[in-house]
Amino acid sequence: MDNYNVQRDEADGPQNWLPVSITEPLEDGQATEVMIKERVIAVFRHEGRLFAMDGMCAHQGGPVAEGHVEHGCVTCPWHGWQYELKTGIQTINRQPLQETFQIREHDGVIEVLI
Repeated sequence: MDNYNVQRDEADGPQNWLPVSITEPLEDGQATEVMIKERVIAVFRHEGRLFAMDGMCAHQGGPVAEGHVEHGCVTCPWHGWQYELKTGIQTINRQPLQETFQIREHDGVIEVLI
């Protein structure tokens, strides 16, 4: 399996599974923006799977969670930049521009590894 995720700096410290604080269940086809460790994270449920990535578009900081999701990609609502949900790869230049995070759901609680 190729790992295209944007690499995190080891100086960022150890990673932990942290709960995502949302007020309503995240249904399929929905996304939300959350703050975890002072970071904006976009959380998506698409085709039954959860995805998490940096919530600010690499282009000009647009709100990625507000974008349209289709075929495993999100389109930033500000200028149309598209990223693969799984890898953070920008679909035109094929570069991993959005940091992605591991995400899981346990007993109804969504957690992100950050």
